[in-house]
Amino acid sequence: MTLSERDHKAVWHPFTQMMLEPEAIGIAKGKGSLLFTEDGHTLIDAISSWWVNLHGHVNQHIASAIKAQLDALEHTIFAGYTHEPAVRLAEILLEQIPFCSKVFYSDNGSTSVEVALKMALQFHHNQGSDRRKIICFDNAYHGDTFGAMSVGARGIFNRPFEPLFFDVSTMEAPVSDAPDYISQLIDGLGDLNQYAAFIFEPLVQGSAGMLMHSAAGLSRLMQKFRDAGILNIADEVMTGFYRTGKPFAHQYLSAIPDIVCLSKGITGGFMTLGATVCRQEIFDAFLSEDRLKTFFHGHSYTANPLACAAAVASAGLTFSPECAGQVRGISDRLGQMAARLSEMPPLENVRQLGTILAMDIRSDAASGYFNSIGSRLKSEFYKQGILLRPLGNVLYLMPPYCITEDEMDQIESAISQIISDL
Repeated sequence: MTLSERDHKAVWHPFTQMMLEPEAIGIAKGKGSLLFTEDGHTLIDAISSWWVNLHGHVNQHIASAIKAQLDALEHTIFAGYTHEPAVRLAEILLEQIPFCSKVFYSDNGSTSVEVALKMALQFHHNQGSDRRKIICFDNAYHGDTFGAMSVGARGIFNRPFEPLFFDVSTMEAPVSDAPDYISQLIDGLGDLNQYAAFIFEPLVQGSAGMLMHSAAGLSRLMQKFRDAGILNIADEVMTGFYRTGKPFAHQYLSAIPDIVCLSKGITGGFMTLGATVCRQEIFDAFLSEDRLKTFFHGHSYTANPLACAAAVASAGLTFSPECAGQVRGISDRLGQMAARLSEMPPLENVRQLGTILAMDIRSDAASGYFNSIGSRLKSEFYKQGILLRPLGNVLYLMPPYCITEDEMDQIESAISQIISDL
């Protein structure tokens, strides 16, 4: 039996209607920007395998760090104990996010958000405040655990669980920083004293279809919320580690967040890891002789040494001048691609920020994740040797930083050909 056939008999895949979708494609190995299927097909990984793979598959620098860590320590309890990779990674993250002073580790993007929400709510609780509501954007996506779903858009993905979500207030992501416009957005929230936190994906709402909004408008919102005693939580799970052209998307803002959520690219795509980074003021609210003010949250694999070692090695690449140059090159190339693709009639709202390029495909069917054109295009790109996974009628690129000019040419050529044939 092939790997695909064995998988079909035993595995349940994420975001997949198993009755309707074809058997999963078996991947035998990877190298750089490429993946190789079990039947010998070569694919350019144009979306960094769900946005996690920064520096290419089987990057030897990261792989060697994991191998070295295997001979020293594979895991240890992290409650009351620590180890070098976790401490070093925290030091690196705080060097890059200097307005924060503490790092709390978890397992993935959703859990990094859960941690942030619980931090924010207990921050107020520990000080005797009854602020309990959260503000989030329309179309938000912050993960698939219950807290993360609660601060995400209500809809088809989470409808069975909606009665169990906690109460939030939503607002549109800002398209302007005009004072009257910002005031109108805030006025719709009512009494700001009821809110504990505002959570947002800075500048790009990924799963919503790579929707992009105003940095200046977001900055104004954040400052208004801070003035009202509301904590600002930047969910940088997708936008972190140079995806938007800067080390972190919040660096485009004039306001600074109180909490930053990190995952996806943190280990370069090698291991699962989440980190929630916070300001000293938040940490201080948990310091007390009263043990009931402890932050009672943790996971068995918190700060796994192998994952932290991978993240330290990845950070050495990510925050290097060489990587900054790679990101600039990709950003420039995608900007040129965007200009050319904007001339193609089936495409509209072509948008680009850093290493992210997205475009809407005009379709007779309703826009959104369930537009069938996405599945059709995924199959067509596979035939052309490219791994792309459109979000319904939204086609996007988010390549690894090691992608070559020839590979970028191949991707653009395939998009032009396939879109022209629609």
